[in-house]
Amino acid sequence: MTTYVPVWCKSNGSFLEGASHPEELVDECARLGLPALALTDRDGVYGAVRAHLQARQAGVHLIVGSEVTVDDGSTIVLLAQDRAGYGNLCRLVTAGRLRCPKGESRVSWQEVAGHASGLLALWGGARAALCAPVEPRATADLLRDAFGDRLYAMVARHRLAEEPEREARLRERARRWRLPVVAAHEVLYHSRARRALHDVMTCVRHGVTLQTAGRRIRANAEHALHSPHAFATLFADDPAAVARTREIAERCTFRFDEIRYRYPSERLPDGRSTMQHLRELVRAGAAERWGDDVPANVRAQLERELALIEELDYPGYFLTMWEIVRFCRERGILCQGRGSAANSAVCYALGITAIDPVRMNLLFERFLSRERAEPPDIDLDIAHQRREEVIRHVYDKYGRDHAAMVANVVRYRPRSAVRDVGRALGLPTTAIDRLARALPHHGDVTAAHLEQAGLDPERPACVHLLELSNELLDFPRHLSIHPGGFLLGHDPVSTLVPIENATMEGRTVVQWDKDDIEALGLFKVDLLGLGALTHIDACLRMIGQAHGRRLTMATIPADDEPTFEMIRRADTVGVFQIESRAQMAMLPRLRPERFYDLVIEISIVRPGPISGGMVHPYLRRRRGEEPVVYPHESLRPVLEKTCGVPLFQEQVMKLAVIAADYTPGEADQLRRDMAAWRRTGRIEQHRERLIGRMVAKGIEREFAERVFEQIRGFGEYGFPESHAASFALIAWATAWLKRHYPAIFACALLNAQPMGFYSPATVIEDAKRHGVVVRPVDVNASAWDCTLERLDAWPEGIPDGWRTDDHRNALRIGFRYVKGFREALWPRIERARRERPFVDQHDFVRRTGLPRPMVERLAEAGAFDGLGASRREALWAAPALVARAAHPLPLEDAAPPPRFDPLDMVETVRWDYETTGHSTRAHPVETLREALSAAGLPDAATVRAMPPGRRVRYAGAVICRQRPGTARGVTFLTMEDETGFVNVIVWARTWERYARLVRTHAFLGVTGKLESEQDVCHVIAERFWIPKLDRHLPRPVSRDFH
Repeated sequence: MTTYVPVWCKSNGSFLEGASHPEELVDECARLGLPALALTDRDGVYGAVRAHLQARQAGVHLIVGSEVTVDDGSTIVLLAQDRAGYGNLCRLVTAGRLRCPKGESRVSWQEVAGHASGLLALWGGARAALCAPVEPRATADLLRDAFGDRLYAMVARHRLAEEPEREARLRERARRWRLPVVAAHEVLYHSRARRALHDVMTCVRHGVTLQTAGRRIRANAEHALHSPHAFATLFADDPAAVARTREIAERCTFRFDEIRYRYPSERLPDGRSTMQHLRELVRAGAAERWGDDVPANVRAQLERELALIEELDYPGYFLTMWEIVRFCRERGILCQGRGSAANSAVCYALGITAIDPVRMNLLFERFLSRERAEPPDIDLDIAHQRREEVIRHVYDKYGRDHAAMVANVVRYRPRSAVRDVGRALGLPTTAIDRLARALPHHGDVTAAHLEQAGLDPERPACVHLLELSNELLDFPRHLSIHPGGFLLGHDPVSTLVPIENATMEGRTVVQWDKDDIEALGLFKVDLLGLGALTHIDACLRMIGQAHGRRLTMATIPADDEPTFEMIRRADTVGVFQIESRAQMAMLPRLRPERFYDLVIEISIVRPGPISGGMVHPYLRRRRGEEPVVYPHESLRPVLEKTCGVPLFQEQVMKLAVIAADYTPGEADQLRRDMAAWRRTGRIEQHRERLIGRMVAKGIEREFAERVFEQIRGFGEYGFPESHAASFALIAWATAWLKRHYPAIFACALLNAQPMGFYSPATVIEDAKRHGVVVRPVDVNASAWDCTLERLDAWPEGIPDGWRTDDHRNALRIGFRYVKGFREALWPRIERARRERPFVDQHDFVRRTGLPRPMVERLAEAGAFDGLGASRREALWAAPALVARAAHPLPLEDAAPPPRFDPLDMVETVRWDYETTGHSTRAHPVETLREALSAAGLPDAATVRAMPPGRRVRYAGAVICRQRPGTARGVTFLTMEDETGFVNVIVWARTWERYARLVRTHAFLGVTGKLESEQDVCHVIAERFWIPKLDRHLPRPVSRDFH
């Protein structure tokens, strides 16, 4: 049977139009024996790289193209014939996208003709002007002149009643204008089974339901890939048109492998080459880092790295990163390189990273190797509130033609899938919301979830909801911006990939995500906003202002026993990387005593070491409970610093080099394969080589297999040692600041929000437990940000051994925490207050001129308490005071205000939470302590002091819910009251029984058994219940990760 080539295919890269992944289309082509496929996503090449990778593996010829929308509302399909044609396609789509709002594109026929070189044009389909009742003579002449014999009339058949008339018009015009006819059908999914999903996606795209969609939904399932026989039958009357599909495939020879990417050249002083300039910078930087007499081993490492950088032609990339770091430092923007770049002595010498890789014996090949077919990757963390300045600098330096941000493809997850599918099916909004709240962030939607939400999984509509929601998972929904990835090019970026507008004003984004960029070997500059650097920077500035001490990250004391003692007690709320529940549970067991222990701490609570079974052996050896042994003496240098247990990616790579005779480049390929093992399965090809060679060298097979399982686990979130070391520097800095400057630490952390693991309410409660006085919002005292106020005397409640001079500073909450209060209005308060303090609420309203809603928000937040007006009084007075301030003439006083009962503490805290999200006055649970104690319910401090094995009943606020993928269905809760945390472990069976209750209630009671080991205390939950109390608590914010 003669085959054909589908020349008009859309993947789910045509957002909410194609109903199959690019890989599925390619695989189905291979299964059907089709030699090629043209991927023509709507106004873009979104799915092209994924299709390219799959096509290369499946032996299918991929034709890259796009269905382009013209400004008269019609479309034309353009296919890249060669590299120049692909560049023209990208430029054309870029022009259409940049002139339109996000999600839209329009080009003119003149632009289509102007970009025709190297492109084939297929003119046809229901929206094509060639098929329209009005003859497009002028357009036809323009296209024939531009494309010549590369212009085809495309006859599309989908067995619709209206198609014969449309086809007759097309054929008659094609005959007169001598256009060759090619056969096609619009492929929207790889299998007819996806029709129902496509119908739902169409409804989502148009904002309608299945009942109201009308003709927006395709009339049949003739948009699946056809077998050769089915397609030949469909066009049995015109085999020549079928043959032309093969002709088109033969004419389109462009491959993504042809892209020759050139990194932007730096403008160099004195006409020197980029490599000469890089060497000079490294030489100068090395003298600063290691002194004028640079050690011989460092010189050798630098030369080895520089030689490889020159061989691979990467000096421009390193100069770019150096220039960005220099820009940051000149403007006082805190930044630090991390990731595998910290394995590079060149990066350390250039000041990009802060870890000495030679001293730490880090593996350079983890960062860059000859065998690796991808550019180096340097992640630069930047204080997140100033990252915008750095992004603007990159745009200004390289121009928008040569710089664009990398995309982040937002994909459907369980909650978004259920919401969109449910709306399309016409299900009640309340039912959809209830179900969405019951779902985890990842994983499948199950019948059990429907039952938890009170829905019948056997009901036909729910059956469809379940099936279609799961089919929709991982489909692209829309394009957003990568947190900080830039694609830079010597040639205009729009010749590599189309550029379009992002939602954010002044942002442009390419149509590919970071995986696509890396797959094609393009350079990506990552400028990532890190809240912890904003936090540290603010702390250091405030220390200078409040205490006159000038500090930098580099001059923070490196060995401080009080800080380590605090860390060992897991007193780490707000401390970067070691504040999570899991980290807090590990700290008392690992008991860090030096900086490298923090490197291990950050790495060990990861799926890699956990799934590889390495955590407990390491802890036992560290505590001296089992001997430190090495599987082979040759591995001692690799494993000595981790007690004979591999914990880091670099150790796995070195282990492969020593124990399995891998080259460093092959070991890096192993690292890359283990990063993609779930997606590609390539890691399995290493199994026998690794295990077999280790066994042959005398290593126990059990250890070899355990190492291999760990390698698999490293594929998800396993840290390289260099990355952990970079993060450990920040972790130490924040820990030291918390221990020695607790008021400044909390103040800066609140100003750096949103960031970190805990809500501002928890940060405030933690500060109070450490003796910091926290004061509420006040119109005469608060600034926009939180600030410090000097106390006249030492406060009460400072923990033993914690007193520092910083405790003489009180923390004043800023206006930024009043919900709904606009920052643009703060300068009015500041200007008026600079003249003189406010004497009463009337004075405030008159001199600031704030609108009534803002005055009312401040009244509700208690910001007028200091002026003698209670919240209810201030709220009552606000409308009249605003009206009086706006009136040019004095008005007669109105009747005296009514008398209001004062708020009790429960009501006060509730108003606090409703208006600011926290309370400086009391923890919500604290307001009910008398009732809780009467019910026999202890506080968190009492629970933590109980002996292990005791059954306990406890009630507190749920501030975190976690269900890690490595925990085999176990859920972890963090509950809080005024005395601290209680950690709760919920086994899978208990979770199934109480999931709805635990997910939806902020104040819970738990009954269970107390377990305590090595100062780690938790409750094993047996049942949950809602405490029966006369008063309702405000709902604290819970940070959930499940």
